[in-house]
Amino acid sequence: METIDTDSKGDVFLTEAGRKKLTAELDELKNVKRKEVAERLKNAISYGDLMENSEYDDAKNEQARVEHRIDQIETMLSRAKVIDRRHVKTKEIGVGSLVEIKQVGSGKKQEYRIVGPAEANPENHMVSFESPVGRALMGLKVGDTAMVSAPAGQIKYRVISIKR
Repeated sequence: METIDTDSKGDVFLTEAGRKKLTAELDELKNVKRKEVAERLKNAISYGDLMENSEYDDAKNEQARVEHRIDQIETMLSRAKVIDRRHVKTKEIGVGSLVEIKQVGSGKKQEYRIVGPAEANPENHMVSFESPVGRALMGLKVGDTAMVSAPAGQIKYRVISIKR
């Protein structure tokens, strides 16, 4: 079961793209998935004897998952604080910042957008401000270094740039 990621005030931080993605998912769930599940339920009921009807059980479970996700997204969107990139500061790292960091020692550079937990996707270079990397970078300025605890040990990063 997924949880809703919020800060201590209950806010859910999203970029505009993240808000649009959640809105599209909500629309898909309400207007497509609900109908598909209802059709599956209708078909399963037509088989009779619901006590030993695995199709019915599967459809009911899917219905519960869809309704839970709809509720979850509606709650996130109602608590959403959309990050306006025009207001993201470039002097220090905060939510919404696009940061370039370099691993001290190896010289390996990486670029990440700092986002809220609901939108985090490290494979797409979107890290949560609550993740080990995000937490270590928050508030830093260009030239500052951060120590990040990783399974392989401590990794030291230097901030190369901060953009909107």
